[in-house]
Amino acid sequence: MVNGASTRVRRSREKILTAAEQVFLRSGFLGANMDSIAERAAVSKQTVYAHFQSKEVLFLEVIEAMTGGAARTIGENVEDRLDDRPVRDYLTAVAIDQLSVVMTPRLMQLRRMVIGETGRFPELGRSLYENGPLVSIRRVARALAHYMALGQIRDCDPFGAATQFNWMVMGAPTNAAMLLGDSAIPSRSELYAHAHEAVRIFLSAYAMPADADAGAVVPPEAT
Repeated sequence: MVNGASTRVRRSREKILTAAEQVFLRSGFLGANMDSIAERAAVSKQTVYAHFQSKEVLFLEVIEAMTGGAARTIGENVEDRLDDRPVRDYLTAVAIDQLSVVMTPRLMQLRRMVIGETGRFPELGRSLYENGPLVSIRRVARALAHYMALGQIRDCDPFGAATQFNWMVMGAPTNAAMLLGDSAIPSRSELYAHAHEAVRIFLSAYAMPADADAGAVVPPEAT
C-alpha cells in the first residue's frame, strides 16, 4: 500500500514538472501561472502547491530537471570507460553527442529563458552551468588526463584544455541559435562537420605528433 501511494505521488510530481516545463517555455516565468500549470497537468492547484511551495520553487525545479536530463542523455552523469581507442575517436564521439543533444529547440528555449531570468534568479545561471558545460568539461578533462598517460596528448592542464575544447565545439553553434532563433540550429550533417573540424583544430595543438596527423584530411594538392 505504501509503495502504491509513493508511486502515485511520484507520478503526480512528474506530471506537474512536465506541464510546468511546457508552460514556462511558452510563457516565461512572469507569464506562467499555477492555474494553467495545474490545468495542463490535470491536477488541482492545491496538488501543485502540495508538491511545490511556490511558482519560484517549481520554476527552479523545472530548470534543474531539464539540464540534468540533458546530461543524463549524453551520459555525462556517469564516468566514461576509458580505454586505448584513439583520442580523435573519443573526442569526436563526445562532440557529436553534445551537439546532438544540446542543439535542439527545447534546450535553446531553456537557455534563452534562463538568460532572461538570471536577474531575478541568479542561481539559474549557476544551475545551467553546473549541470551543463561544467559536467562536460570535467568529463573531457578526465579523458585528457587518461590520454596524456597513454602518450596521445601533450603534457597540459587537462581542465584548461577541456574548457577550450568544450567552447570550440559548442560556442559558435549555440550563439548562432541563441541570437538568430531555432532556424539557425545546424543540420545533422553540419553538426557532424563542425564536430570533426573542432577535434582537428584541438588536436593540432594538443595531440602528440603521430596522433595529430592520424585521420587528418589530406588537401587535394598534396596528393
